[in-house]
Amino acid sequence: MTSLALTVKETLRYRGAIGQWSWVLHRLTGVGVVLFLVLHVIDTSWAVFYPSLYVKAIAAYQSPIFTIGEFGLVFAVVYHAFNGIRIIIFDYKPALWRHQSRAALFVLGATLLLLAPVFVGMAGHVIDFYVTEAAIAGDHVLDVVLFSIIEQLPFIAGFLAVLAAAVVLAAAFTLLRGAGRKAAQSSAVERFWWAFMRVSGIAIVPLVFVHLALMHVVQGVFDITAAGEVAGTLANNGSIGAAPSAVEFVYHRWTFAAGGFFVWRTFDFFLLVLVVLHGFNGLRYVLTDYTSFNDFARRTSVALCTIVAAVLLAVGGAALFVPLEENIIHEAMAATAEIYELRGEEIPASLEAYLSDES
Repeated sequence: MTSLALTVKETLRYRGAIGQWSWVLHRLTGVGVVLFLVLHVIDTSWAVFYPSLYVKAIAAYQSPIFTIGEFGLVFAVVYHAFNGIRIIIFDYKPALWRHQSRAALFVLGATLLLLAPVFVGMAGHVIDFYVTEAAIAGDHVLDVVLFSIIEQLPFIAGFLAVLAAAVVLAAAFTLLRGAGRKAAQSSAVERFWWAFMRVSGIAIVPLVFVHLALMHVVQGVFDITAAGEVAGTLANNGSIGAAPSAVEFVYHRWTFAAGGFFVWRTFDFFLLVLVVLHGFNGLRYVLTDYTSFNDFARRTSVALCTIVAAVLLAVGGAALFVPLEENIIHEAMAATAEIYELRGEEIPASLEAYLSDES
């Protein structure tokens, strides 16, 4: 957050041309996507490890506050992808940098042009949920969000503890290594990461665009608790549980196989690895920019990014590859009934019958 504030402050003070503004927007959108990535990997893992928590997390996302954030997230991803391609092209063709101002405007225009129909599609899901279905009465919105947050406080505290531990370990690492030595400015390792950012950036674009299309446009966050089918699969979402739930959506998606090949587990694994490595290496660049004056702080920033990235890869990978049991659906159903009650909606008769049979 300090680096974000410093970027904004110095940008407003400097008041540069379009090139500077595109650099700032690229940096801000990148950091924003990384922050979302942390939340997304952790809460999606709950669909496997803590099904009831995942149901409640999705309920919180189906609220106006998070709805606005979803639109911002999609903008951040699309702009960052397009501007990243611009940077890659100019890096390999330095002579084109004289056209960077026009290219920056082109990137912004292309982003807005693509997002126009995307936002219309997303808005359709929002209107259906809030207006047509009247899913959440105005006086119940805050209840749902607060309930979801309170239920997850132990895990939020646990995640903060992980961050604190990462800081301590990173600080210890820097002390053991010694704070006086300077890293080589053009080491083989840094050349590798420079190349990796370009190659991974190109590889990520089609993967993340497919993911955004399926999870935010074709079936957004409002559909995963009501969809009869899961986009990209042949499975019927209503065939496992008594009523569609967020956990059931994930279950169908990750158990869908074609010719014995788990399509979306594999897809999500490659997306997870590339995005985490790309995102946290980018965050490393940002943090080291603002800690270059202090070798101890710079080393701590590097170690922190490394540790958190490793934790996310471990948690996300475990969620993708542990065997999925149908009992996660059973646990999710009780939490789904709680959400119906909080929203002031009538619990479906099929769900009530299911819960009665289970008890």
